[in-house]
Amino acid sequence: MKIEDELKGRFRNEYHKGLINLTFTCKQLSFKLYQSLKEHGLAEPQYNVLRILQGFRSEAPLSISFIKERMLDKDSDVSRIVDRLVQKGLASRVDRRQKSVNVTETGLALLDKMFNCEQKADTLLSNLTTEEVNKLNQLLDKIREKKE
Repeated sequence: MKIEDELKGRFRNEYHKGLINLTFTCKQLSFKLYQSLKEHGLAEPQYNVLRILQGFRSEAPLSISFIKERMLDKDSDVSRIVDRLVQKGLASRVDRRQKSVNVTETGLALLDKMFNCEQKADTLLSNLTTEEVNKLNQLLDKIREKKE
């Protein structure tokens, strides 16, 4: 469905329409991912931290700043997110100053159990061909290259 029909609105120009379309689509996709993660008691930033901890296990323990650099949402309060993961037994703090973090076996088991969430996330773009997804990725990368 076209964005004009979806929102029943008008746009100043194609750039404005593109920005609104991108924002609206991101929020819809994010909500669908949120619903899937909610089934496992995780918020999106918590899942993001767990995936980072899992992906860089060979370099563990990881510092809070290392995790923050890799977060999707750069404004996330990583320390607070890690605290919640530690409370749930999904991550552990390694040193006395509690600046180094590791994923626990419980956290890894949860991520394995959540594989269906990742498969659901893959289907969010399933109406696009592989070529279209590649093009979308190139366009999104190009948008982020814009310097002010």
